[in-house]
Amino acid sequence: MTTVLIDYDAGNLHSAEKAFQRMSIDAGAGALIVSSDPDVVTRADRIVLPGDGAFPACRRGLQAIDGLEEALIQAVEKEGKPFLGICVGMQMMTTWGREYEDVAGFDWIPGEVTHIAPSDPDLKVPHMGWNDLVIDHPHPVLNGVTSGDHAYFVHSYAMHPTDKGHLLAHVDYGGKVTAIVGRDNMVGMQFHPEKSQFAGLRMIANFLQWAP
Repeated sequence: MTTVLIDYDAGNLHSAEKAFQRMSIDAGAGALIVSSDPDVVTRADRIVLPGDGAFPACRRGLQAIDGLEEALIQAVEKEGKPFLGICVGMQMMTTWGREYEDVAGFDWIPGEVTHIAPSDPDLKVPHMGWNDLVIDHPHPVLNGVTSGDHAYFVHSYAMHPTDKGHLLAHVDYGGKVTAIVGRDNMVGMQFHPEKSQFAGLRMIANFLQWAP
């Protein structure tokens, strides 16, 4: 069993790589490979897509690597391999990103990504730091995680899924902010699980053992 953490120059992967390596060993989930090679993505058993920064830049970063986007679509959409999107990697699962310009996502989770607009003017954007998860729907990747567990966020834009059945968890930040989405073989987390201590590591371990 292998898990590929996709490297497409969209952020520092060091902390994510360390967390996934640790939990791969603890869960007996096989090898972790960090790669941008489409052939590696095609052969992997599980796929993790991180992303830091702006939606358009991350989307174009993927498209700039020959064959990578096609390999991702083949593995996730057509072959149904377990997929985890993190931060902007989650946002790209949706239909449209509205950050600076309209950019198409993968349309795996219908909806859009728009700027956070807290109802409380004292709440600053970006939404940065710890916040309490509220679980909306159970999911195997959330086993052992409950409402009130903390996750670490750094973002100014948030996903709005069209189908509320795809919303697995949210946080309150002057209104409901999407934290976790999922359907079929796909899960996305707006926060950084590798920086979210117990809850984050538990979700990583669950993902590495998940058989959708």
